[in-house]
Amino acid sequence: MKFPKRVYLTEVGPRDGLQNEKQPVPAATKIELIRRLTDAGVRQFEATSFVSPKWVPQMADAVEVMAGIQRPAGSRVSVLAPNVRGLEGALASGADEVVIFGAASEAFSHRNINCSIAESIERFRPVAEGALANGLRLRAAISVAFGCPYQGEVPLESVLDVVRRMRDLGCHEIGIADTIGVGTPEHVYRTFEAAAKEVPLANLSGHFHDTYGQALGNTLACLEVGVDKFDSSISGLGGCPYAKGATGNVATEDLVYMLHGMGIETGLDLDGLVDAGQWISDQLGRPNGSRAGRALLSRRASAAQAAEAAA
Repeated sequence: MKFPKRVYLTEVGPRDGLQNEKQPVPAATKIELIRRLTDAGVRQFEATSFVSPKWVPQMADAVEVMAGIQRPAGSRVSVLAPNVRGLEGALASGADEVVIFGAASEAFSHRNINCSIAESIERFRPVAEGALANGLRLRAAISVAFGCPYQGEVPLESVLDVVRRMRDLGCHEIGIADTIGVGTPEHVYRTFEAAAKEVPLANLSGHFHDTYGQALGNTLACLEVGVDKFDSSISGLGGCPYAKGATGNVATEDLVYMLHGMGIETGLDLDGLVDAGQWISDQLGRPNGSRAGRALLSRRASAAQAAEAAA
């Protein structure tokens, strides 16, 4: 099997991973998390969202976070901007990329943003035009592409319809997301194979949640198609507030462990990621959601104990 030699990961932990935390996460913690991630080699990350604090209180500190983060050479800082006001915030903060989103399910679109898929795309048109006119990279996220908590099964043609709509808006990258984590590898393979006939393969990315433990398998299916761009979240942070039981994004540590084991380059330092994942887990007072992270930390502890005993 021929896989990509290099995979590019967008770290979504600081935005998608933290936005649904019930307790406020201080801006200083978000800034420190990004610093630790960049120290581990992360160069593409979602930093925050320029959305109404009324709807996403956790992102109310977007301006402060953007002002405080480090930007190593080669970094690409993304922000979610659902409207023109959000775009203005993105431009003022010096963002490199704007992320817009749409659902592949009409039921999800109506329940989430109270409009049809077609209407949601039209709402994003001025954002897309403004971002491109100002030289920003434009990325789209297509949610619930493999299953919807309200509608159930999502037809492939519905996904492809949104892919085409995002393509026509001028998006540089289109992420197809398994928001509630119900997809399986064969389903994912068929979807990405079909999407690659609508847009260049290099313009597609995968975003997988691990609710049913399928995220790494689904990533492997994408790699078989030739996809080389994925989202991941440190320590598996995140979830979907619209789907009961939906767990976080695939953990960055788990994904990097798999990719490195396959001989695929990422440019990331796994040990540094493991440290960052445990740090943010401690800050949030929650268990570390990365299986690889927990295993590697346990291995470290055992090695330290053996060294101490030998001394």
